[in-house]
This record gives sequence, C-alpha cells and structure tokens, in this order.
Amino acid sequence: MKRFFTAAAVLLVITAALSAAGSREADVTTLTIAGRDGAFGDAMERAVETYMQENPDVRFEILKLSGPELMEQTVIELRGGTGAFDLILIDDPFLPRVQEAGWLVNLDDMFAQRGLEIDPDLVENMVDIGRYPYPGGDLYALPHVGNVALFAYRQDILEKYGYDTLKLWDDVLEVAQLVDEHESDMVPVLFRGVQGNPIVTGFLPIFWAFGADILVDGKAAFNTPEALNAVEFFLELAEYAPQGVTAYQATQVRDALMSGAGAMAIEVWPGWIGELENPELSEVVGKVNIAAHPGQVKDSSSMIGAWMVGIPKDSRNIDQAFDFMLHLTSAEIQELMADETGNPPTRHSVHQIERLVEKYPWYPAQLDGQISGSVRPRTDYWAQIETVFGDFLQRALVGDISAQEALKQIQIRVEDMLN
Repeated sequence: MKRFFTAAAVLLVITAALSAAGSREADVTTLTIAGRDGAFGDAMERAVETYMQENPDVRFEILKLSGPELMEQTVIELRGGTGAFDLILIDDPFLPRVQEAGWLVNLDDMFAQRGLEIDPDLVENMVDIGRYPYPGGDLYALPHVGNVALFAYRQDILEKYGYDTLKLWDDVLEVAQLVDEHESDMVPVLFRGVQGNPIVTGFLPIFWAFGADILVDGKAAFNTPEALNAVEFFLELAEYAPQGVTAYQATQVRDALMSGAGAMAIEVWPGWIGELENPELSEVVGKVNIAAHPGQVKDSSSMIGAWMVGIPKDSRNIDQAFDFMLHLTSAEIQELMADETGNPPTRHSVHQIERLVEKYPWYPAQLDGQISGSVRPRTDYWAQIETVFGDFLQRALVGDISAQEALKQIQIRVEDMLN
C-alpha cells in the first residue's frame, strides 16, 4: 500500500484461491478495506473469508486501525481522491463530515441500478444514520456494528423494594435512595465521570429524556428549562455515586457491577457486559438486567454509537465493493459475526435468534435501544461541542459551578464555535 499506513496499523492481506490453475492476476479484483482493530477487525476477516468462498477471483487488503488512525487516514485519502480505499468503516459522529464533503457513493443509486430495495429487516433507525441530510436524505452508508448504550440494574434489588422495572428516571432516583439507606455494602448508581466524552455519553440519555437537546435548527440549545431540569436531576442522582466517580472509566463501572458492588449503572455497552453471565468472572450471574434507558418527559432514548460502512466515490471497484457490502450486512453474516466475535447486529431477525439471545441475554434490550435510540448531532463540530459540554458538566458535578452557570457557559461557547 502507500506511505500513509502508520507503524501502528496492521495490514492484513487475504488472497483468494483462484478458481482455475490458469487464472491470471489480471482477472483478480483487490478490495481494500479501511477498518478497525480488535473485535471489529476479527469480524471483518470472517466476512471476507466467507465472501471469498463464493468469489475466488476477489482478494482483500484489510487495514486494521485504531479509531483516531482510521479517521485520520480516511480524511487524507478521501480528500486526495487517491482511490486507495474501496470500503471504509465510519464512526457515526464522524459520518456527517464525510457526507458533507461528498466523498461517498450514493447507495440509493446503487440499489436502484440493481433493482433492489433496502432490506426492512435492517433496523430503520440505524439505516437512517447513513442518510444525508439526516434522517430523510439520500443513503451513503449502511449500519455494520449496532453499538448502543444500555442501562443495567440488579433485578433482585428492585424486587426487594417492590419494583418490577424502571420506567422513569424518577424511579431510578427512588431506588438509589433506598439502596443508600438500606444496603450499606452497595453503591446505588455507577457512571463514567471523567470529563469530556465519558461523562457526556452517560448523561445524554437523561438529557434527552427530560426533553432537552443539543442543537435545534442548527443552533445551540443548552440554556433551556429542559436542559436545566436534566442537569439538576443528574447532580441529585450523582449524590448516590461512589466517591471518586470523576475518575471512573468503563473498567471501574464494569468491575463494580460484576463484583456485586453496584446496584445500577446508567451507561453500559455490549462490549462491556459480555462477562456478566460468566461464573468464573462475575459475582452477579443471573442478577443483572440490561434494558433500554428509562424515559421521563419523553420516552426512552438511549445513545446510539454505530459503526457504518461506506464506499468512497473514488474507488476503482465500486460495483464489487457494493456487492461485498450487501454480503457484510446480510443476516447470515451478521449472525456469524455476532456469534464468533460479539459484534452487535443491526437486524431485527438476528436479535431474535434463540441461540444468540441465550448467549447474549441483553439482545432484546439492545434491539429496543436501536429502535428508540438517538444519535448525536449531525455536525462536524460534535467533538468540540462534546469537550465543552463534558468539561462544564463535570465542573457542576464537583460543585465548582451551579447547573445553571454550567449551561450558560456551554451555550456561550457553543454559539461562538458554530458562528
């Protein structure tokens, strides 16, 4: 490949066996995928292997990158129009930048050329993430990994205090107060409190449930009564969080939940909770329920963190790339990837496979979260907005400023940013 691959990148070259001994190199198509490392990379490998079994004249080069590296190389190559990539994975907050630049193939046109329609088995709310303008414009990416934030709680603790489920955030606060009063060895509520992305990600389902929003008609919307109610509620709930919660990351939340020390966690992800039912690692097997987030003024609105797949318009192999994209997002391959690598699917049917539900008990909640969840604002400024939001939210959490002052300062800074 080219000079843009960093030392940290892993380039995996998979070569298909040619269908006949006399096949020539000129007959082979090579697709280059700019992808992720870790489980995402493993899942992509399996999809490639199965595709090559039916398409022996196709080769693949899979670039396994960290999230920041993938974003950087995507911008470099797509801006330069080099045609180096045939498919790219895209984190959904980064997608608007790529769409606005006009770097991706219009998938509506590709479906129409083949006389196909988007399979309704794909969760519509996840498909719409790939549309520009969001949510009703043309389609430029399909959902590959159905990450969505979820809510965790100890079912045995709820039942002890007469609750079947937690429909409202007010219910969450009531249970936190009961746990604080009667369960001396247990932390009522857990969340990531580190400034920036962690604290914002945990808070957004509360923010949205209270009727607040980040941008309205492209303008900052932090300084509102709804936003103030949400932040004030969050600060009240945070009184029942562990000491030092401002340093809590995913590891601390997961460990506290699995050890039995936490009654509720306001943000967990599919990648965190895979060991909850493993008796060798978890003290709470069969006790923790995973659900979509409670509602309040509005219905439940978990935060979606999908990874999408798109085709650069400068690809030299657009038709072949589209064919592989259909394979990658098919029900058969989503089932395979979910089973072998834990990738969250984005199809209704795969979430309902009995064998997978037994293996991943949170699948019904995950599907609910995908159907009803919200995406972060479709703006190229989201990273900067999130930083400001998280900084002042944490300052309010530690008591440096009031909720009202925090929102006022966020509003001012985001307005300046957008202007």
